[in-house]
Amino acid sequence: MSSPVSSIKNLGPAVEQACARAGINSAEELRDLGADEAYRRLLQSGTKPHFIGYYVMHMALQGRPWNDCKGKEKDDLRITFDAICAEFKGSKASHKSEFEKVLNEIGVLPANPA
Repeated sequence: MSSPVSSIKNLGPAVEQACARAGINSAEELRDLGADEAYRRLLQSGTKPHFIGYYVMHMALQGRPWNDCKGKEKDDLRITFDAICAEFKGSKASHKSEFEKVLNEIGVLPANPA
């Protein structure tokens, strides 16, 4: 029997819905994936990156209060968060549609969209 994602303390219905969109359908699956891989999947499914959401997930999976993340631990998580976001941004840019590629080639789209 599986438990809902929202059964993990500090993860509510909004996180549960985002996880479902990312194909993460239980607390057990989220725990097995870990926060980093789960967050990658959230980004891939359209969740906008947000550092607080990322570290809250880390704290929740450790059974700690969301605001327990401080100092060097928080700094280290920020580095990992930025790296995960950079991976996603790079993969998103590499999956442009053929139409977008043609528009870019003829100068309709900026060469390096923000």
